[in-house]
Amino acid sequence: MMEKLSWAVLGTGKISNRFAAALNHIPEKAEFLAVGSRNQETANAFGDRYNIPRRYDSYPKVAADPDVDIVYIGTPGVFHLRDVKMCLNAGKHVLCEKAFTINAGEAQALINLARKKRLFLMEAMWTRFFPIHVKIRQMLAEGLIGKVNGITINFIAKPPFDPNNRFFNINLGAGVLLDTASYGVSWASSLFGQPEAVTGLAVFGESGADDQTSLVLRYPGGQLVSLMSSQISYDDKDAVIFGTSGKIIVHDPWYKPTRMTVYLEGKQPEEIIMPLKGYNGYEFEAMEVMNCIKAGKLESQIMPLDETLSIMKTLDAVRQQWGHSYPFEEQD
Repeated sequence: MMEKLSWAVLGTGKISNRFAAALNHIPEKAEFLAVGSRNQETANAFGDRYNIPRRYDSYPKVAADPDVDIVYIGTPGVFHLRDVKMCLNAGKHVLCEKAFTINAGEAQALINLARKKRLFLMEAMWTRFFPIHVKIRQMLAEGLIGKVNGITINFIAKPPFDPNNRFFNINLGAGVLLDTASYGVSWASSLFGQPEAVTGLAVFGESGADDQTSLVLRYPGGQLVSLMSSQISYDDKDAVIFGTSGKIIVHDPWYKPTRMTVYLEGKQPEEIIMPLKGYNGYEFEAMEVMNCIKAGKLESQIMPLDETLSIMKTLDAVRQQWGHSYPFEEQD
């Protein structure tokens, strides 16, 4: 069995920096071999920062490196279809940042290709792998708070306005539905499955991106999930899971948590703290990818491909209700 797997990163933006730092935290498990950027200067700077030996001035050069086992896709979502397809066709396993693609059609195309090539592919929904979220799934399965009736989820964060960045540029797939709301839709999916109904409203900004959205999802077990996302309001990232005999508050930021409080009828609240011990959180999903590949698996049971597709279909359904599409989708 292979001892270490070699990683490459596509893109040198904020998310790629965080993932790169995580790989450097687990050198005994992962070899950080290569980085690809759109020019040599940024590739070299990124490589110097994270001690990466191979620095490429294009993404295809990364995919062509015969020593790379896994490629992390950290490019904007509008480019995921292109970049994942390129890496799969080059025989690489892939971890692709969320939102996995722009729409379900793109997701299906990538899933089909990965299965045809018999290569590992996973959406990088890091939230699922945090110790607190693993613990929550265990607690709910054991019936700790009784029958779970739903969740309220806030993901409100205000980036600096820039019409050219991925948050606001509609040509880069901007908007909170695919960016921050997708976290909550994915979390609910991991607990309750595919929703039987979804509805929502959005407020669109001057760039054409959905700057605020509020969703309600209903699940076959009777659970309701209420979700609020905004990129124009002051931060709030708490979430509450509520059941018939208790509740769990996952404290800000719920999507990368280290603290939660459990309330049960007739008992004092219990605070549970699960520190990351020097990790930044991306290590957990990276280790899941490597463990799966070493075990001969083509996908993760924690973040399976069919569930990624289901989530993209839910997001598509919401945009269809709004009558909202991206310019590049209209050109198909």
